[in-house]
Amino acid sequence: MSVNAAPTSARPPFRERPFGRFLHRLWRGLNAIRRLVFGVIALFLLLIFLIVVISLSGGEIRLQDRTTLVFNPQGKVVEQFTQDPAVASIMSLGGDEGEVRLRDVLQVLRKAKTDSRIERVVLDVDGLELAGWASTREVAAAIRELRAAGKPVVAFTEGGDQQQYLLNATAERIALDPMNGLMLEGIGRYRQYYRELLQDKLGIDMQLFKVGTFKSAAEPYVLDESSPAAEQADLFWMNDIWSRYLTEVARDRKIPESQLRDSINNAREGIVAAQGDQAQYALTNRWVDALQTREEFNASIAAKAIKDEDNTVGFRAIGYDDYLQLAQIEPDPESSLLSEKHVGIVVAEGDIVSGEQPPGAIGGESTAALLRDARKDKSIKAVVLRVSSPGGEVFPSEQIRREVAALRAAGKPVVVSMGDVAASGGYWISMNANRIYADPSTITGSIGIYGVIPNLARALDKIGVHTDGVSTTPVAGAFDPTRPLDATSAAVIQSVIEKGYRDFTGRVAKARGQSPAAIDAVAQGRVWTGAQAKERGLVDDFGTLRDAVDHAAALAKLGKRGEYSTLWIEEHRAPFSGLFSRLPRGVRSALIGTDWTRDLLRLAAPQAEAELRFLQRLSTNSRGRPVTGVAHCFCSL
Repeated sequence: MSVNAAPTSARPPFRERPFGRFLHRLWRGLNAIRRLVFGVIALFLLLIFLIVVISLSGGEIRLQDRTTLVFNPQGKVVEQFTQDPAVASIMSLGGDEGEVRLRDVLQVLRKAKTDSRIERVVLDVDGLELAGWASTREVAAAIRELRAAGKPVVAFTEGGDQQQYLLNATAERIALDPMNGLMLEGIGRYRQYYRELLQDKLGIDMQLFKVGTFKSAAEPYVLDESSPAAEQADLFWMNDIWSRYLTEVARDRKIPESQLRDSINNAREGIVAAQGDQAQYALTNRWVDALQTREEFNASIAAKAIKDEDNTVGFRAIGYDDYLQLAQIEPDPESSLLSEKHVGIVVAEGDIVSGEQPPGAIGGESTAALLRDARKDKSIKAVVLRVSSPGGEVFPSEQIRREVAALRAAGKPVVVSMGDVAASGGYWISMNANRIYADPSTITGSIGIYGVIPNLARALDKIGVHTDGVSTTPVAGAFDPTRPLDATSAAVIQSVIEKGYRDFTGRVAKARGQSPAAIDAVAQGRVWTGAQAKERGLVDDFGTLRDAVDHAAALAKLGKRGEYSTLWIEEHRAPFSGLFSRLPRGVRSALIGTDWTRDLLRLAAPQAEAELRFLQRLSTNSRGRPVTGVAHCFCSL
């Protein structure tokens, strides 16, 4: 038996050097953090999944006879969701009101009109953030139709704004909480002007190139106050909308229009005379019918309805969200689910910018792709383009217009339904349709082009930074914003803007069957209401999205309602894709920090923050071009 001894030359055990031990421990720490982070994320996603499952498993909604519909949508009215529905549902649990689609609001009201189980409707719209006057009028019209069908409608408000009041005014009775006020104040439009800040304080020279006497979108960058032309044009269309508002409220409330106008114009003196009691002033002037708390109002409804002690309101009722879910499950008698003939609906909502954009913005490529999909889909026989946009960049607008023209060339009719605003670039993408529908209070027109270039030479000079160099041609570096812009380069930019204006008016003239001179007379960047635009040949008819769909179906010979179906052509986002952006501000701040100056600007001057951000986006989208032609209108209210 022998034993093999280890050789004396064997290497000693490996010993880590201090720096190696540090790296090893650092890696183990980072790995532990990684596992912890992924574990937290997995737990968070599991929690979200459970919340969604629980919220979706609330059981079948059963609607009994003699039910009161409490019409209480919460959130901002939009044409299409800018976030995926799953995220919206989760955020609503945390008090985030989120978004409400206009089509859903109208669907609820139209279903209630013919639903024998709905006995009456209570309007509770204080939580509804209405977008513009056209969509507000469409909702008001749907409520009037509901009343005309024999359904009693009453309203309760704790104050609200004058757009919400336009809806409440359609009710046969309005109750206002006595501790709150109701202020009808008319339409005003005020903007911030930055010339002194940019030019005098910061040394940034904003060089504006435009065509159109009334094209005032970029005035705040170069002026300290609005121009007389801008004030003249704004007051013209604003007075048209306000006059229509007064007429409709006076008719619904059965008040002489002159009396209503006087009570609004004299409200400041009247409220002082009422010792600051705004609610009493509203009651005295017949803006409302009663001063009641919510409990008193609910008790007055319970006296007429079926009592239900288990319901928080004290009577048999169903809310907006549940009734919408029911409306989406039950078949729509006006739409055929079996039909293979579709009218496609494409939504163009938001600013028009380059490339692919998510819902809530209009991307030149993404929106054009949706229209292209409709052209290639053999089941889609006609298309309605729903436009709610103040415009944006010229080239993306042209990309979308070309697809509208291509649809028509393929034999598929295209009808435009204008929403709250379809101005400037919003009109550009609309002009080639077979027919254009608008609401009388739609904001449209603004046919004009501008370009704005910031020059930073003086700003850099203030901090001791100077630009110098050489170039092989006079053109190279001529449009560098850190160098003064010479007269020849400025002339080039102005000629490009003028060419864009000729393209715009020329295309409108061809599409509308008028001469360029006739279009120029109503263009010049001037904003019109839908009613004023129709008088000037820029709009064909008044009507809603429904009217546009009916006309598109008629052009395609699809028959009457019920013989074809509508198909919303939209980009579907991945679930939870917008989750991080929808987190409460406090959570986001804890995760990524916050720029308090930006937040302060957003609170103090939200319009300024939006306009300066829009200017920044134009600069980053220019891709090296000396100027990006802009067909945009800061004209929404």
